[in-house]
Amino acid sequence: MGMMQEFKAFAMKGNVIDLAVGVIIGGAFSKIVDSLVQDLIMPVAGKLFGGLDFSNYYLPLNHQSMQMTLTEAKKAGAVLAYGNFLTILLNFMLLAFVIFQMVRAINKLKRAEPPAPPSQATPEDIILLREIRDALRKKQD
Repeated sequence: MGMMQEFKAFAMKGNVIDLAVGVIIGGAFSKIVDSLVQDLIMPVAGKLFGGLDFSNYYLPLNHQSMQMTLTEAKKAGAVLAYGNFLTILLNFMLLAFVIFQMVRAINKLKRAEPPAPPSQATPEDIILLREIRDALRKKQD
């Protein structure tokens, strides 16, 4: 039973819960960015580059015809599907950029907080240390 209590104490630490929330939100946010890339950005990019869909770009490795779709070419043998990789890479770059902007904004908010005013009263231990220092100086003279 000791291990279960230890696990419960570990799981209830703030960092573990924060991490779990971050992973869940990150998964949902990843779906949003994936949709943004596949449904909005890639069609526009495809239109700019001649109306082609990047997800169907591939190099045949098993003598397939280049006229096949990616799905048909995969059924016929091995292919190097670099178009799909480009789409996923673009997803990652957009996600990294958005997260960078969020962290940057949070850091600006943290810097905007005014620093805490220093306390006016000198702590007792500092006063005591100063008295000891002064007494030692007098003793040396």
